[in-house]
Amino acid sequence: MQDKSSNADMPLAGVKVLELGSLIAGPYACALLAQFGADVIKVEPPGVGDPLRKWRKLHKDTSLWWYTQSRNKKSVTLDLKSSQGQEIVRKLAAEADIVVENFRPGTLEKWGIGWEQLSAINPNLIMVRISGYGQTGPASQRPGFAAIAECMGGLRYVTGYPDRAPVRTGVSLGDTLASLYGTVGALMAMYHLKVNGGKGQYIDVALYEAVFAVMESLIPEYAYNGFIRERSGSALPGITPSNTYSCKDGHYVAVAGNGDGIFRRLMTAIGRPDLAEDPALAHNDGRAKQAEMLDKVIGDWTAKHDLTTVLDTLNAASVPCGRIYTAEDIMNDAHYHAREMLQKEALPDGTEICLPGIVPKLSATPGRTRWVGPKLGEHTQEILESIGITPDQYQRLREAGLA
Repeated sequence: MQDKSSNADMPLAGVKVLELGSLIAGPYACALLAQFGADVIKVEPPGVGDPLRKWRKLHKDTSLWWYTQSRNKKSVTLDLKSSQGQEIVRKLAAEADIVVENFRPGTLEKWGIGWEQLSAINPNLIMVRISGYGQTGPASQRPGFAAIAECMGGLRYVTGYPDRAPVRTGVSLGDTLASLYGTVGALMAMYHLKVNGGKGQYIDVALYEAVFAVMESLIPEYAYNGFIRERSGSALPGITPSNTYSCKDGHYVAVAGNGDGIFRRLMTAIGRPDLAEDPALAHNDGRAKQAEMLDKVIGDWTAKHDLTTVLDTLNAASVPCGRIYTAEDIMNDAHYHAREMLQKEALPDGTEICLPGIVPKLSATPGRTRWVGPKLGEHTQEILESIGITPDQYQRLREAGLA
């Protein structure tokens, strides 16, 4: 039987990561690395730990979110404002491949554990620095949260309906995007170091820039002729038809019939072969001019049928479509289960929990959950002793509230 706690067969086995930071952006990047075998040491403040431990729904005073985002990590408590804590971080960084942090720029420098200090100790170090506005520039010292980054990056303005205030997406997308860019940057830097004979470097990721980078043609369209993309509800202007429609039973269905061949199959499936063969609608630019008419045609059809009939009809015609999934829909979906995207795990007290599966799926060296999020400071003594801290020294740190 395979040792679930072992990472020997995982792609990032042997990679040592030091996580400095809290909540979402930095820790989520480390979560991705940990899911594929990196040894992640998460540093938390003594006594309280990462605030995420108390966010959203709790099980016995610990966040369910915490358990998924902190799986496979080891928790060490250190007071980073203390000289003792800073010295321990330097020792840990000396043995690390990657350090990930998401403090406000300048904070680690003030504590003597910034890029210049740590890279002097470990020239091969890769450091991922995630902040609201980046390490430089006139806005760099502002406090940065995903909610504000999504506004500055252009996402909030185009999200929602034109007759209402802009809305958020429902998850902290800015944090997650920054985490993904930080992870990609770390892996690229590691490749450059180990394959190209390069040297250590830091990766500067700004939350707002991570959002801005996925905004498609927002800027080219404005720069070309002053066009400002506006909120459009559930439609996708200029790409037609692509919208959400109401069914007879009150459920909604998303239909993406915007490919030329897909459009013809869609119109045939809903009983409008005349539109399928209309030369004016053969390509997207022509359909975009008649988007309102096409949305009415599709909406009139879906309104006559329940969701199951709509999905069966469109799937049979190979038209991309889907229900609007709730968490309950996801839990009951056969495809999710077949893809192992719903993983049953046990909390420390034995309570069963379901965690999201690992993404992406590597065929030869897949990631996996080795354990759920650790207890606060669960691995402090183990890790500190590994860098030469004696049991007596550790006890004194604990008594002083520094570990």
